[in-house]
Amino acid sequence: GPNAGGYVLVGVVCFATAVVITALCFRLRKRENQKNKENTMDALTLAQEIIDGRRITREDDLNFFLTCDLKELCEGADRIRKACVGDKVDLCSIINGRSGRCPEDCKYCAQSAHHHTSCEIYDFLPEEEIVKMCHVHEEEGVDRFSIVTSGRALTGEEFDKAIHAYETMKKECKIDLCASMGFVTAEQLHRLHEAGVTSYHHNIETSRNFPNICTTHTYDMKINTLKMIKAEGMCACSGGIIGMGETWEDRLDMAVSLAELGIDSIPLNALMPIPGTPLEHLERISEDDILRTIAFFRYINPEANIRLGAGRALLTNDGETAFCSGASATITGNMLTTVACATIRSDKKMLKGLGRDVTPEYMKEN
Repeated sequence: GPNAGGYVLVGVVCFATAVVITALCFRLRKRENQKNKENTMDALTLAQEIIDGRRITREDDLNFFLTCDLKELCEGADRIRKACVGDKVDLCSIINGRSGRCPEDCKYCAQSAHHHTSCEIYDFLPEEEIVKMCHVHEEEGVDRFSIVTSGRALTGEEFDKAIHAYETMKKECKIDLCASMGFVTAEQLHRLHEAGVTSYHHNIETSRNFPNICTTHTYDMKINTLKMIKAEGMCACSGGIIGMGETWEDRLDMAVSLAELGIDSIPLNALMPIPGTPLEHLERISEDDILRTIAFFRYINPEANIRLGAGRALLTNDGETAFCSGASATITGNMLTTVACATIRSDKKMLKGLGRDVTPEYMKEN
């Protein structure tokens, strides 16, 4: 019929269009696969660049850490850890030297006087008790021991007691000594240093988003304290808590801020919501999210000790996965201020199983 040629033409056009669309889809799929492949390779390529001396800054595309393949990211972080820090795992333990009645209103904390929790309340512990615990942890082969106190800062007579306790421990023990006593002055830091304290802990907790978590002190006050610790020549230990409702951008900002300050030890805690605190109803953070955070902290802070803190119970085998994702240190012992955790011996057994070195320097000297 007269329309036969038209039908043939339409058929040819439709067929040609289908061929073009199929080819386009194939190319797009190929490009997507290539992109995924690049992403997978990029984490390991970037890891090698960091091992070779590259350092991540705010100017870099930090979103890469949120979209790249988690398994590759963790593998890369472990390579960086091995190259930049080595197989030695730094173990630290703490004693809660003064507990409760803290005037600060940090939303996550059981020790704040603003919240109604079942937290223990006591003044600064007797020196004998502190020194005895120091000996126990030294015998167990822990690298460092710290007195941690609640409150804005340890001052006056209680601070003098702490100094005396440190002098005694320095005399009697070989273990490294640390302190975590809030907003101390430069003069107090110097006194602690002279008494034998080599490391001071002061968390920034999160990013500059900090007013959402605490209103009684500022982020800049914390930064200033950390600068004083560095100026005193002490090891600066500062990290934070994840899972408090912060964004991924907050976590990245915290990692970069700590790198900019040259922090030596970065404790990362996963929030374990405590009844009676404003964050008690928050859902616990997933293991994958914890591992991604640990891994990119390692990329951004390649030479620091990335230290596991609270929340290890949320990880496989109490943190084994984290030690294969960039972590190189942990808080250990039978207590973590408010939450019980794995014992020193089971930690050492797990770490030895991973081929890590858990013998402190002072034991190697013998």
